[in-house]
Amino acid sequence: MIDISLLICTRNRSRSLAATLASIDAAARHPGSGAIELILVDNGSTDATAAVIRHWAIDRPFTVRLLSEPVPGLARARNRALRAARGRIVAMTDDDCVLHRDYFAHMARAFAGQPAPVIIGGRILRGDPADLMLTVKLEDHPMIAEPDSFPGGFVMGANLAFTADVGRLVGPFDERFGAGAPFRAAEDTDFLLRAQALGIAIRYDPDFVVDHYHGRRREDEAVALLAGYGFGDGALYAKHVLTDRRVRRWMVQDVHNLRDRFAGPVPTIRHFHAFRLRHVLAGLAAYARVAVRNPRSA
Repeated sequence: MIDISLLICTRNRSRSLAATLASIDAAARHPGSGAIELILVDNGSTDATAAVIRHWAIDRPFTVRLLSEPVPGLARARNRALRAARGRIVAMTDDDCVLHRDYFAHMARAFAGQPAPVIIGGRILRGDPADLMLTVKLEDHPMIAEPDSFPGGFVMGANLAFTADVGRLVGPFDERFGAGAPFRAAEDTDFLLRAQALGIAIRYDPDFVVDHYHGRRREDEAVALLAGYGFGDGALYAKHVLTDRRVRRWMVQDVHNLRDRFAGPVPTIRHFHAFRLRHVLAGLAAYARVAVRNPRSA
């Protein structure tokens, strides 16, 4: 039986995927890792990504499955991988992340002490000190998400795992959200929000770790990323505002946060909460326009 299915979606990474693949190989050989299955989804690459993966997969001591999802979109590619996963634990990371050598062993221990269904996210460190301090998760102590708390950022899709029954209970990722989709981001937050609504526990464990080599070094790249996060959260609010009482409270909190003059992680954003709210409202309006045009998609 497969203990852990690791899902990675990739697109046009033929030149940089080697470090990710090498780290998976090393982690899978570490004592206590269990039976590992790697599922890679080529999400419409136009370079040699598929050939690089096929060559690397030869003679691996664990199962490697290369799938194709030609239509771009992270959530769509993740759903393709999720349908194929056979492990009792389903894990995911990104194609610009490097696993620590004890990644699978620590993940197995983290889940061994928790009743299913459960979601557990791991630590995400900055891989390259030249990159901006973005898309990281640095806390060094275990945490449990409060059921009424906004799940975005508590754990992240770059290092996320859950028992297989979570996928069956929560359902697929919403393919309108996430990189390459109309609402740009928040596909992982939407998944977590739906899990919370079902009473599924969301935990954070700092012991299984990835290094994230995201490559963003300019402020304009950070601004675009943070704008996309706000836009995705706004669309998420619009999707759930009529069915989840928590959403209205989170929206009110976003307004109240305007009193806090927090500058945020990028110097060019002088008032982060105002910046975020502006993009949240844009995402909310975008979702509303789509819902008006096509009510069945709301």
